[in-house]
Formats: sequence, structure tokens, C-alpha cells
Amino acid sequence: MKKTFLLIAGILLISVGFGQVQDTTTTSTAQENVATEESELPKPKLDKSRMYYGGYVTMNFSRNYSVIGAQPLLAYKLTPKLSVGTQVSYEYISDSRYSIEQNGSNYGASLFSRFRATPRLYAHTEFSLMSYKWFYSNGSDDRKLAPMFYVGGGYSQPISKNTWLNAQVLFDVLNHENSPYKDWEPYFSLGIGVGF
Repeated sequence: MKKTFLLIAGILLISVGFGQVQDTTTTSTAQENVATEESELPKPKLDKSRMYYGGYVTMNFSRNYSVIGAQPLLAYKLTPKLSVGTQVSYEYISDSRYSIEQNGSNYGASLFSRFRATPRLYAHTEFSLMSYKWFYSNGSDDRKLAPMFYVGGGYSQPISKNTWLNAQVLFDVLNHENSPYKDWEPYFSLGIGVGF
């Protein structure tokens, strides 16, 4: 009886051990097949025809306060109507509203998305983080970081096959205490876009 039990137990152990080897081999072969299939798949490439670049120029002149700036941008069309992009911003400021004339710079970066409702009209959202130079009447200054979330839209006027003029109006809906904009004060910009 003991010999029969040991013989049956031995056969079962060998069967289980063989079954495990079979399962591992099958799994390994299946993984090799998947790896081979994946390596044969084409790797996604950046479609340069979907990219566009451009930017905006900022000019604000008054008797005692002047701003000159530039905002180059680079974007990618995810679909014919939806694009995402980034831009950097730089502004030079001259402020003579107080007894001492003060000069400084504002700079930052933003991420945006644009949805074309029609070939010429688009909706625009943008998160921006700007570092602003603040001037005070006693001649001192301070630098403050301001997050802004713009919502608005614009109009595109084609100039040539791959170039267009953009005019847009945006509103900062965050209204952070360091933002230079008042509640719902519109921000107007005019710029040029160029497609590859």
C-alpha cells in the first residue's frame, strides 16, 4: 500500500512539475511572439505638417508707462480642429509715474489649447505663470509670481497659404492677487502664425 501511494505521489509530482515547465515554456513563447509583434509595429513619428509656430508682440505706450514684449509660441495640431502648445513671454517695462523712473522685466511661460469652431474662429484656454516686477512710489521694487488661467477666443485671417494673422481677447479667470489684471479685464493681443 505504501509503495502504491509513493508511486502515485511520485507520478503526480512529476506530472505537476512537467505541467509547470510546459506552462512556463508556453508563456515564454507567447511573450516572445508579442515582443516580436511589438517590434514590428511602426514607432510613432512627429508629423511636422501638424506643427505651427508664431507669436505675439506686446506694445503699450502711455505718457508715464511703457511696455514692449514678445511671446513666441510653438503648437501641435492633435486633430484638424484641436491644437495644444506652449509659449514663453518677455516684457520690458519703463515706469515714470513716480519721482524716480524705474525699469524692469516680466517673464514667464504658458501652456495653451485651441479649438477651431470654424476655419477662422477659435476658442482658447491657457495656463500662464508669470514673474512680474512691481514698482512702488518710494523707489523700491519687488518681484511676484502670478498664476493666470485665460479663457477667450480669437479670429484668424489668412495672409498666405501657411501664414495667418490672429487677433484674440482673453480673460484671466483666476484673478490671483499678484495678477496685473482687474476682475474680468480683457487682455487683447495681435500676432502672426506660420505653419510648416
